[in-house]
Amino acid sequence: MKAVLEDIAQRKGSDSFVAYSFEMPFFEFRWHYHPEYELTLITEGKGNRIVGDSHEGFAAGDLVLLGSGLPHTWAGKQQRNKKNSAVVIQFSEAFISKFTALPEGGAIRKMLENAAKGFAFPNAPALLRSNIEALPEREGIAKVIALLEILHTLSEEMGIPLSNLHYAPVGNVVNENRINKICGYIQQHADEQITLEQVAGLVHLSKSAFCKLFKRMVKINFSDYINEIRIANSCQLLLESDKTVREIAIQAGFESLTYFNRVFLKKKGLTPMAFRKQFLLQ
Repeated sequence: MKAVLEDIAQRKGSDSFVAYSFEMPFFEFRWHYHPEYELTLITEGKGNRIVGDSHEGFAAGDLVLLGSGLPHTWAGKQQRNKKNSAVVIQFSEAFISKFTALPEGGAIRKMLENAAKGFAFPNAPALLRSNIEALPEREGIAKVIALLEILHTLSEEMGIPLSNLHYAPVGNVVNENRINKICGYIQQHADEQITLEQVAGLVHLSKSAFCKLFKRMVKINFSDYINEIRIANSCQLLLESDKTVREIAIQAGFESLTYFNRVFLKKKGLTPMAFRKQFLLQ
């Protein structure tokens, strides 16, 4: 299953960043990613939160911060006379860097640099959650100030890392663009055969130069990253479909069922069938 690139430009309009609340009978599974940071607070409902290769349950009060390009979705459970609702805040690196570049923005900058694999904040104070809920109704400069106060408070909290899928920006625009292009390509073609020659050619690098750049920025090697994506996609298929493990292995991009089972066990600590049964019992 491929993550879809979400374009928030239309929702943002002329504003500096996006902040909105919404509700629906239940959260539909929508595996997507975007270059903006995202802070999401669940205000009602329960179900499964999937961030990269992290799969956990969520309930009202669930608060997570997502880094740029990290695929994610919330899949809610439909319940009679109940609904799912959330507050979502999305902001770009170009916007927030105007403030994190200041000496006073150091704590926020460090938190965002470390958010590439996502953070959950289970112990965030009630006042912080209330401020997040109120943000969509704020206007003008007061809205910007309120966001900075939220991020500052969040930077003082202990976040729990979520996913193994992440990369660490190095401040080089050319290399950032290269990695964004590569990761976007992998997201779209993870269920196909992907060669080192293909991706190195996309960014006009030799294979050795590409491998060095990718390892430096993503912190894992190229083949491991592809496996991370494929395992995350296979987890979604195990939860959202009744297909066999063999069918899922093939659909996720693995050429061998044996190799799929070995990689899955290494990454998740249990077999694909055990993983499926575990979530069916929740």
